Amino acid sequence: MCCASAAQPPATPVPSITVPNTRDPVDKSYRKMVRGMDRYARDRALAPQSTLRFRLLPRLPTVSLDGVALKVMGDHITLPVEIAPDHSFTLERNEQAWREDAALVANRKTSSMTWRAQVISSGVPEGMRRLGDLRLECLVGMEAGLISNNARMFAWLSDLLAGPDQVCTSADGNYLQFTERPLFGVTLRAGDRVAVLPFRALYAGGTQTPATLPYCDCQVLLDRSYYAPVWDRSWPDETLLEFDYMDEAPAAPPEAPPDRNAVLARLGAPLKAITFDSGYEVWQYQYPPARRMPDHPDGTPQMAELVLLFDAEGKTVKARRREP
Repeated sequence: MCCASAAQPPATPVPSITVPNTRDPVDKSYRKMVRGMDRYARDRALAPQSTLRFRLLPRLPTVSLDGVALKVMGDHITLPVEIAPDHSFTLERNEQAWREDAALVANRKTSSMTWRAQVISSGVPEGMRRLGDLRLECLVGMEAGLISNNARMFAWLSDLLAGPDQVCTSADGNYLQFTERPLFGVTLRAGDRVAVLPFRALYAGGTQTPATLPYCDCQVLLDRSYYAPVWDRSWPDETLLEFDYMDEAPAAPPEAPPDRNAVLARLGAPLKAITFDSGYEVWQYQYPPARRMPDHPDGTPQMAELVLLFDAEGKTVKARRREP
């Protein structure tokens, strides 16, 4: 009979290893952000008197950016990043961080914030933006990979379909900009030429739904979002953008219906209606323009529009008409 096998000693427990600072797949790539800085240097002719910073913005209503901390982290290097009171920062160039393909890591869930390039030229009137600055912000932001998206399964699309030159020179590029306060209208001024941005250039195009909003950088900033015409070279770089905010005078003109019920009785249901977390609500109406206009390239007619703003109690507080 074969001998019984000798008793085996108990297996030695395998110690667990906790790796602090594990990189989140949506942390920002240090290499990409440096490439964004290089893009700024290459295209600085768009804003020759400007400075570049990067900026954090909230994506969720529950997130506070006060106290947020950032680090550049590689396999063997950690570099703290100083954040200004407005939640903006700059990055230093570091050869080791580049070699180690470091990531820019926050002490918050990265998907709870959105990131933008911030290009500011000297001499721009307070409260206004310069179009050349916004063009450069778009190029830098796309080069740096700053656009956030919770849907990681779509991350590969950003490199395949959303290159800087595709996005920033196309009317369909849809690179979102943000204002400091809830926005009602944007006016472009270049010498004697003045134009008001259409409703479709505000609030992420007015196309977001509760189902799609979590995948938009504008998730909690919808009422501050707009598309600047960075692609339209008929507007020079020195064009200034002037902002009309929801919470500032003047109020709606006397001829505007006084509240939502009066508007419905006089004009019927709006073409589009958006209600914001603040309680403000905007309605858009369209009507034939005052003078005959050629159709859009897709064959649809150009239309004039009326946009109304209501406060949380349903009172009409602002109105804007726009001819195409």
